[in-house]
Amino acid sequence: MKPEIEAKFLNVDHDELRKKLKSLGAECTQPMRLMKRKNFDFPDQRLDKQKNGWVRVRDEGNKVTMSYKQLDSRELDGTQEVNITIDSFEAACNFLEAIGLESKTYQETKRESWRLDNFEIELDEWPWVKPYIEIEGPDEKSLKDLAKKLDLDWKKACHGSVEIVYRAEYDVADEDVDYIPEIIFSAPVPELLEKNRR
Repeated sequence: MKPEIEAKFLNVDHDELRKKLKSLGAECTQPMRLMKRKNFDFPDQRLDKQKNGWVRVRDEGNKVTMSYKQLDSRELDGTQEVNITIDSFEAACNFLEAIGLESKTYQETKRESWRLDNFEIELDEWPWVKPYIEIEGPDEKSLKDLAKKLDLDWKKACHGSVEIVYRAEYDVADEDVDYIPEIIFSAPVPELLEKNRR
């Protein structure tokens, strides 16, 4: 597995970021599109309990990926992952179920992808939270440099999976977010989140 070297910056203005990205010569490689994902674990939740891990199948609009992800820490390089590109979202889900895994959650998001030199920049939208940006690059120093060019405050950088985005707006634990069965744009804010809004 290899670590993801990435940082998230929450509650950002995507229109302003697009202007800055264009001024730096970044290229929009995928326009804003709807993405869907299913997260899987064994019935006894052993990936989550033993390794803080999960298997994800994601339709990214231009490709479908299957990944094993493991959250070792909330540090810059604390998420480990192994990815493969596959042909079919449905076939991958069927395959995982056939070998004994179960779908834990279904999630929809919107994402716009940009590329600048060695950086991948994602403008992300998830249901019930404010937009954010995720930047991924080769090392911490270069990420800090990019953040500065984009007028992002490195002291406000967050690391790890999407639970941190929800925790910034709702007084909930990671597992509260992890076990929301469906996170989709057409659904109202779940009661668990609504009653714990910050």
